[in-house]
Amino acid sequence: MKKLLLTAAALLLVAGATFGQTLQKGNLLGFHVVTVELNPDVTMEQFQEFYISKVIPEFEKNFPGWKGYSVKGIRGENENSFGMIWVMKSEEHRDKYFNEDGGLNELGTATWEKANPVLEELEKLGTYTSTYTDWVIQ
Repeated sequence: MKKLLLTAAALLLVAGATFGQTLQKGNLLGFHVVTVELNPDVTMEQFQEFYISKVIPEFEKNFPGWKGYSVKGIRGENENSFGMIWVMKSEEHRDKYFNEDGGLNELGTATWEKANPVLEELEKLGTYTSTYTDWVIQ
């Protein structure tokens, strides 16, 4: 538990520095650990580069007020893992798109569908799943 809290604190600092502004009370951070299943002849670097250059901007465009960061675990439980940090204004901002159980609501589904062409391109490189925890700045 102590490792998780230290990792989360470090990621908060990195996200805040990268975001170019101070994280504020009430901001929501979604920490995702991503598991990737690569297609033949595709490298993890190719998958990540596509995700960073195409997927993140597409989601930022379609989910206004969201900012995404790709991260790589360099030490600890998730060493050498690919991850994502999503920064949002608040829980309410997230809840515009997601149900309490984490599934997409009607607006979220419609918004997600706008990103489908980029996600279909990503599937040519591989598929992914993620586990996540949402954190609120206190």
